Amino acid sequence: MLSNRPYLLRAFYQWIVDSGCTPILVIDATNPDCRIPMDYVDGGEIVFNVSPAAIRNFQISNQLLDFSASFSGIGHYISAPVSSILALYAEENGEGLFLDAEEELIGGEETTGAGTKNKRSHLRSIDGTSAESIDGFSMDAPPIVTAAKAKPVLKLVE
Repeated sequence: MLSNRPYLLRAFYQWIVDSGCTPILVIDATNPDCRIPMDYVDGGEIVFNVSPAAIRNFQISNQLLDFSASFSGIGHYISAPVSSILALYAEENGEGLFLDAEEELIGGEETTGAGTKNKRSHLRSIDGTSAESIDGFSMDAPPIVTAAKAKPVLKLVE
């Protein structure tokens, strides 16, 4: 099957824009196929405001995300593989799509050191287990629940 990543990115982008929020895009700048202004990279990542008013010619194909943007009055063409997208979220409330860096897959498969091919998913389990450990799950055993990292909350202090 095709990767669902570009489809999710397109859907979340449209949802954020339709909601009147500012879409923020985070790209893994360590990917050698990224065409980005390296002067703005911080900690191996680069963050873009990708609202329709801030950029031009925004496109997400099944393999590539690209657009034109200005930095300090200088126009840049930005291009990055969809696999290098780490997040697309609304600036106003932090809601959106957060992904792991993904290795380039050929036909939905990756090759191992032995030259064999394995199916690989970029989705993560909530409790951190892999798909291989879920296969051995016993229905008699109670589920293991781990605390997820809580979203920060602002409180009004009087």
